[in-house]
Amino acid sequence: MEFIPLHFADRLTIINPQGTIGVVTLWSKPDYVIERFRQAGVDLNPATSPIAVFGTLYGNGLREMLRNLLYNPQIRRLLICGHDRSGSRKELTNYFELGLESVVTAEGLIDVIVHYRSPEPGEIVIPFRIRQTRRIIDGLVKREGFPHPPLLDWLGDPQDEGTLTQIKEFFAAYRPRPVPPVDRLEVPLPEVEVQYFPSNPRGHVVVRDTPIEAWREVLYLLTRFGRRVTLTKGDRLELQHVKVVVDQPEFEAKNELHEVNIAPEKLRRYQDDILRGELRPDETYNYGHRLRAYFGLDTLEACANRLLKDPEDRKSYVALWDTARDLTVKEGRPCLVSLFFRKFEGKLTLSAAFRTHNAMDAWLLNVYGLMAIQAWVAERAGLPCGAITVISHSLGLDPKELDRALMIIGKRPFKVRLDPMGYFRITLDGKEILAEHRFEDVTLSEYRGRTAASLQHQIARDVAVSDINHAIYLGRQLAKAEMALKDGREFVQD
Repeated sequence: MEFIPLHFADRLTIINPQGTIGVVTLWSKPDYVIERFRQAGVDLNPATSPIAVFGTLYGNGLREMLRNLLYNPQIRRLLICGHDRSGSRKELTNYFELGLESVVTAEGLIDVIVHYRSPEPGEIVIPFRIRQTRRIIDGLVKREGFPHPPLLDWLGDPQDEGTLTQIKEFFAAYRPRPVPPVDRLEVPLPEVEVQYFPSNPRGHVVVRDTPIEAWREVLYLLTRFGRRVTLTKGDRLELQHVKVVVDQPEFEAKNELHEVNIAPEKLRRYQDDILRGELRPDETYNYGHRLRAYFGLDTLEACANRLLKDPEDRKSYVALWDTARDLTVKEGRPCLVSLFFRKFEGKLTLSAAFRTHNAMDAWLLNVYGLMAIQAWVAERAGLPCGAITVISHSLGLDPKELDRALMIIGKRPFKVRLDPMGYFRITLDGKEILAEHRFEDVTLSEYRGRTAASLQHQIARDVAVSDINHAIYLGRQLAKAEMALKDGREFVQD
């Protein structure tokens, strides 16, 4: 039987199509591994070599490799010889040695980054996880589907001198076994459907000037990174502990609000209501009542008085959550659970925490309510308003609202935002690259090195960059400076 690849034919190096051995080079270049095999004295003659093919395995090509093996059952041995940069060696060996496990939770949910759409109409493709790894793979190809699973041998990293000995010893002892006739199996690839993009679901931070800018970014993060969960009220896309800073919390223009289908009158009514302390007979709670009367104290007035007496006060903290009641009642609990007022850089800042937060219908409304609260306290404390920080412990979006969310997000044009940590001036100083970390024309620190990589590590160590676009730009400039240094050319920063 002749080796015929179904997938990645242009990336495989075929030695002897009649061979029975495949060599997996992981992240190492096949040409380099082939040369090491040649140095070890391995027969690489296309007519006589026992090796059929050399090929990489970066991690994202495992499902194609398995289908190539099913279609070429004469490959009875897989030799692994390469730099294991991404853990793909463990994924391959665990697949054949340990098999797959279900990723269906006790609630029947599949908490994985991808789903699969079957190539056959009506067929359901269930994702599985390779045991003791994080690798998700479709269930159309299982270990049990191999009539004669290939044997796997780890020969080592090709750059290690001991690996040459391993290669020599393997082929000195290798005796090919007769290959029983087995039919080729052709298993189609299912289409991958990305459920969410990988991120730390508890690490998202947004900093924007205006409430609408911040809201658009919140919705974007949920549509791209939100993890699907099932609540009693239905499915949600969720992120946890999302922190949003609105630097200039001011009432936005009518046309800007209409653009996102928000009526200014609705926001003004909400701002008025959140400052009232009355509880209507048909309400179990409202924020104004919790803030102004529920605990037998007008907490906003108390905070304003504290800050008026001592602008540096750090005890102006309000909890809206009544633990004894709210943990036991069936309904009627506040989502806004705390406020913290603090003078910072001459202005009154407000930090608010929400237990749960409806990103589509409540987030922007709540921010406008916080603006009214902040303005009320700031006026009585004699301070101008500063930034508002909103922390959403459980930020959710109903998947049925995705169309509305995407309309509000709209197109995401590129926009340069200055890194609050400063900027860099890059020059060549003798035989070194000099990167000056500057802020408002003051040099904060200097980084020197002969390579972009060395400067990258120094700058990352000091956490001197916070904006991803700035970091990418800086990387380009450092690489450009390194090439100019090597070539003896003048360097001019873009």
